[in-house]
Amino acid sequence: MKFTQYLLTFCLSLIIVWTANGQSTSSTENAFAFKLSEPISLDGILDEEIWKNQEGWNGNFRQYFPSDTSTSQINTRVKVAFDDNNLYLAAVMENNGPRKYVSTSLRRDFRGEQNDAIVFVFDTFNDKTNAFSFGVNPYGVQREGLIANGGNRSEDFSLAWDNKWYSQAKIFENHWQVEIVIPLSTLRFNEGAQNWNVNFYRIDSHYGERSTWSPIPRNFPVISTAFLRKLIFEEPLRKSTANISLIPYVAGRTNTNFLENTSESLTPAIGGDAKIGIGPALNLDLTFNPDFSQVEVDQQVTNLDRFEIFFPERRQFFLENADLFESFGQPRSRPFFSRRIGVDIDSATGQNVQSKIIYGARLSGKLNENWRIGVMNMQTATDESAGIAGKNFSVFAVQKKVFARSNVGLIYVNRESLALDEFQQLFDPQAYNRLLGVDYNLNSANGKFTGKVFYHRTFETEDVAKPYSFNAYMLFTDIHWNWTISVQDVGKSFNPAVGFVPRVDFKRFNPDLSYLFYPKSKLINRHGPKIEFEGYWNETLGTTDRDINLGYIVRFNSFAQLEIAQKNRFIYLFSDFDPTRTGGETLKAGTEYQFRNVTVDYRSNPRNMFNLQLLGEFGQYFTGNIQRITTQTGIRLGYLANISMNFNYARIRMPKPQNDADLVLVGPRIDLTFTKNLFWTTFIQYNNQIDNLNINTRLQWRYAPVSDFFLVYTDNYFPGDFMPKQRSLVFKLNYWLNL
Repeated sequence: MKFTQYLLTFCLSLIIVWTANGQSTSSTENAFAFKLSEPISLDGILDEEIWKNQEGWNGNFRQYFPSDTSTSQINTRVKVAFDDNNLYLAAVMENNGPRKYVSTSLRRDFRGEQNDAIVFVFDTFNDKTNAFSFGVNPYGVQREGLIANGGNRSEDFSLAWDNKWYSQAKIFENHWQVEIVIPLSTLRFNEGAQNWNVNFYRIDSHYGERSTWSPIPRNFPVISTAFLRKLIFEEPLRKSTANISLIPYVAGRTNTNFLENTSESLTPAIGGDAKIGIGPALNLDLTFNPDFSQVEVDQQVTNLDRFEIFFPERRQFFLENADLFESFGQPRSRPFFSRRIGVDIDSATGQNVQSKIIYGARLSGKLNENWRIGVMNMQTATDESAGIAGKNFSVFAVQKKVFARSNVGLIYVNRESLALDEFQQLFDPQAYNRLLGVDYNLNSANGKFTGKVFYHRTFETEDVAKPYSFNAYMLFTDIHWNWTISVQDVGKSFNPAVGFVPRVDFKRFNPDLSYLFYPKSKLINRHGPKIEFEGYWNETLGTTDRDINLGYIVRFNSFAQLEIAQKNRFIYLFSDFDPTRTGGETLKAGTEYQFRNVTVDYRSNPRNMFNLQLLGEFGQYFTGNIQRITTQTGIRLGYLANISMNFNYARIRMPKPQNDADLVLVGPRIDLTFTKNLFWTTFIQYNNQIDNLNINTRLQWRYAPVSDFFLVYTDNYFPGDFMPKQRSLVFKLNYWLNL
């Protein structure tokens, strides 16, 4: 099938969707925000007159889980008020008697359906696509985040966004309640706005229930923005203050490299960020000499794949409004991947090394209700000793809302390398990489249809054949049926140097189909079969990969989940491959393999003090066989301590001359939350595939709102004799100052 046929088929599908699913999901029941003449006293005691008045409370929450056909077993009510400077929220979460509450930690930005919490969602531009989220648990732990792309997937919810807001929670015998003050300068909205879209949802650990004020069908994510209702303000909103924040830092680092017999004495560093609100809905982020030493290390994995493994971004500067840049493309073809910035290759060793970022600037946000824009520029330093030329990275992204909840986006990515001595100009004219792409994202008004079609093209010094990536994808979901279909074509010369594309020169076809039953059972919430097909081929080799998987999934009312699948795989090797990745004899390019295995994926009730995630894989593996088990066990000691253990063991047996392998990855982790402001995390990882033992321990003290002191110690050893490889100690102190 040719590209034009792909595009025509997808466009015809979109026309059908627009015709059949254009109905609105708006509700006649709205919330009301009352104008106050005086600010409230934030103490968690709802004794102000606005809260005492029984009118204007929003209740009648509906169950979302385990069922969506009844009212909540316990009452919840929310009330909203505002003045010229702040948004005020009050919520009362009733119980059917005294009880204890679950908080997995006292650390900010809690996440998980096992917690007790109340969450408030505000779509301030009424696009039912992007929203702010604020949550509080009974112990007063806060979380704030951003919802993007309609909230269709868990990945659309990010807790990376930080800003100042205030809350107090109180626990009583038969209920708990919360009082919140959110400065209007913290939010982005149109000046003079009369209404927003809104929803409130509650997580209750005792009944294992989630409930929402605006009903959401249980086959959609609870963060879905398709079902928001209106919040009507008594008067149009005004912005009386600017949102300008300065976040300076001071840091120090000492480092010893035992392999190269080099050391670095305590080296101080200073830098900082600035956040400047521009107009009602744009934000300018600036960073100078950024330091990411406090960022937690990646969780290692045993790599048995033929391609590069994706590790998510963890650096704070790149995470805020990341959806504007990183929602383009899809997991196998990302036009922009921020971890390419500040990481380079040492010309002497061929290994990834950190390259210093000198500065960065990003302008992002809304121009109006229909347009979003993101512009970013970053500059890295030259390191002549490592043969690394400094690079300048520029990214431009714009999205235009179309129809009810869909959008069209354009992205441009440019990487320029600084010229070294032999060039007179600033940039090396031969060392650039550029990408231009367009994406269409479909979100139907009723949320049942989502999809994406994109075309991206890269540009370099030399003209090459097929430097493009194309994908068309459609997902349909209702209470029982769920089907997806995707076609993809990545050209052999597609090369986004600032993106993530683990393989090129392939065409891919991927339809999936599943069905869910909802029994009347106290044990099982839903269950059903699914079938998945994924095929890769190219014009030269024909079929290179094929997976046909049959599975069955069971979701329990306790939040536990079990999935069993039988997988049938075909692989054609277009390059030599060591199946154990231990440096043994390779399987030769041009050979092909078919093998079958069974996988079992179980996740226990996350509300329990002890919980378990287990993934087992058993069966054939190329010319041999594999038994692989991956577990994550956890013990929660109230909200003070979380102790977990990641364990990955792969037993691979291959006929000669290939290597057998027993690959072990062990990662104990201890997370202590002494108070809501003092945390200590220790993470140890032993990986015999790379012959390394890593120890990372991090102390964090949040001494003021959104202001922290970090002390981080990292050590790496050879596990056999505990000979040290590399050791570092860093501290960092930052302070959030609102002007």
